[in-house]
Amino acid sequence: MSVIQTIRDRGGLISAIIIAIALLGFILMDAFSSRSNLFGGNTTTVGTINGKDIDYRAYQNAVKAQEDYYQQQNQPVNDNMRQQINESVWNDEISKVVMDKEFNELGITVGKNELNDILFGKNPPPDLKQGFTDPKTNMYNAEQARQYFTQMKRSKIAADRQRLNNYVTSVERNRMNEKYISLLTNSVNIPKWFVEKQNIENSQSARVSFVKVPYTTIPDSAAKVSDAEIEAYISKHKDEYKQETETRNVEYVLFNAGPNAADSNEVRQKLEALKPEFAAATDISAFVAKSGSESPYYDGYLSKNGIKQPNKDSILAQPIGVVYGPYLDAGSYGLSRVMGVKQWADTVKVRHILIATQQQNQQGQMVPVLDDSTAKKKIDSIETAIRNGANFDTLCAKFSDDPGSKDKGGVYDNVYVGQMVPPFNNFIFDNKPGAKGVVKTDFGYHYIEVLSAKGSSPAYKVAYITKPIYPSSSTDDSVSNAAGKFAGESADTKAFIANFDKELRPKGLMKLVASDIKPNDYSISQGLEASRQLVKAIFEAKKGAVLQPYRIGESYVVVTVTDINKAGTQSVSKARPVVEAILSKQKKAQQIAQKIGKVSTLEAVASAMNQPVLTDSSLRVTGGGLIGFEPRVTGAAFNPANKGKVVAEPIEGREGVFAIKVDDVSATAVENANIDQQRKQLAANLRQRMSYPQQVLIKTANVKDNRSKFF
Repeated sequence: MSVIQTIRDRGGLISAIIIAIALLGFILMDAFSSRSNLFGGNTTTVGTINGKDIDYRAYQNAVKAQEDYYQQQNQPVNDNMRQQINESVWNDEISKVVMDKEFNELGITVGKNELNDILFGKNPPPDLKQGFTDPKTNMYNAEQARQYFTQMKRSKIAADRQRLNNYVTSVERNRMNEKYISLLTNSVNIPKWFVEKQNIENSQSARVSFVKVPYTTIPDSAAKVSDAEIEAYISKHKDEYKQETETRNVEYVLFNAGPNAADSNEVRQKLEALKPEFAAATDISAFVAKSGSESPYYDGYLSKNGIKQPNKDSILAQPIGVVYGPYLDAGSYGLSRVMGVKQWADTVKVRHILIATQQQNQQGQMVPVLDDSTAKKKIDSIETAIRNGANFDTLCAKFSDDPGSKDKGGVYDNVYVGQMVPPFNNFIFDNKPGAKGVVKTDFGYHYIEVLSAKGSSPAYKVAYITKPIYPSSSTDDSVSNAAGKFAGESADTKAFIANFDKELRPKGLMKLVASDIKPNDYSISQGLEASRQLVKAIFEAKKGAVLQPYRIGESYVVVTVTDINKAGTQSVSKARPVVEAILSKQKKAQQIAQKIGKVSTLEAVASAMNQPVLTDSSLRVTGGGLIGFEPRVTGAAFNPANKGKVVAEPIEGREGVFAIKVDDVSATAVENANIDQQRKQLAANLRQRMSYPQQVLIKTANVKDNRSKFF
């Protein structure tokens, strides 16, 4: 086969690889910079990053490209995945903008010769190497890769050219990132004197007597914190309590609209009435389809292990032709009828040659590749050639359209019952080793040879009719009305809470809380299915508003907006969980220190505070030991002015208030450490922390995110 043909055969794989890598640094095209009134007069800018506008259409193209890629990898793209993709594309664009500024200021570029060396040199990107490695030599074929790139550049399909451009751009950006990080990390230097000083400090040991008064000795009720105190604390520490994005807090009630006992019984009765017809049916496939069964008819045999029904023991115990059920199967009722039982091998080894009439594309769709009559003539010719002595492996390598077995002589080993499509499955298990023949399946025509078989056990063909249990319209209406009544009678959050306590709590319903809901979220809580419209409604509502019911999954949800956390400095309610603990501890420390007063002797403190005098004979600069990690206590212990003395002032620690006496400070022998090795290790640790400069740059970027208005 020619090189060009090999490249074409690999086109699907490499296209997928190109899409995957391109998504790591997807370039949002500036060609769509128009501000036309796409949304009734609104701007088409989804956001601004350091002054650069991000256009909606270009951004949406990037999101769509990632969704297409995941679908090609057979990964479901649900609402949760869409939110992840949305965030990924947005973060990639922020990273691109902030890093471009750095690259431009530092003059970091990738030249043409350097790019060629990256793509076609000795160390190509892993994906490119995988796609163009010769399986016979296990060597990277740079010439094939170069020809493929040339072919893609000249393609008449704009999408192909764009994918290639995106891939090349991502390779260039990865290389510029490497240069930038190398520039940063190579600037690291750990001086020799620093390591020596650190070793000397770490060799010091203090013997300390102390009394610790835990904060738990003061009840929380004696150290209450007001809103005004929290607000004052936040004002002094604004950088620590920034609210980057506006968020909402809500409380909500779920009204379950799932099927009730009457709905379940109705489905059961319908299946009960269907049993006689099911038992008498002769064309089972047509009958199952006509019945509207949720489970299609599988016209093949399965081993007992291959049958996943939870009631399979009872199902398979029935005589052939007898209908079993109705029985519950998760959220459905089912009927079953055993159509046949055969004694088959447990596994077989086969080889085959496929002449395909249709194949599955990257989207999972079946597309025609050859008309039926031509495929039949081709497989008949192959059968005749093998009968006349032609080599099976040679014909398989030349003609087979099955990529899963073509390079292995068409062989599939340890095939279990039900692994293949029914016609293929029936042939290889119904026939003994040595049997050969042509079989038609949905994929085309197969020439099959059974090579060997192992074991023996029953195989079953079973027909199922399953009906899901859905809530009736009357059930749904009843729950919808109850949710609507509750929402209508709750004018604000206060009424919402009062009505819940009076009307719903006695009925066993629960009031739930969701905090820090962001404008671009798809769901208000991990426990709920996605509802982008509900999130948008929450952000359009005022504080205290009660929203009309939203149907999410099997529930109606009534929400009240309890708090609005504006971007900027955090609100008191948002910061309270953290700040309250800090201020409460400070108040307790003040009360304990006031009770202790000036420290004259540890014995006096111990007696007054009803705590023992303890001794830590090997306190180190790094903490630990009996005292634990208490930086202020450790600092006082190694202060030369305190050696041999009682520290006069109580020390506010992390876990309590301390009174200490520094009995002695000595130094153990400095470890004969390898200074150079220590310097290298410290430098390596620092370089590792500097390997992600985007995180710091992104944090300081000026970002305006308007995506919630578009999605």
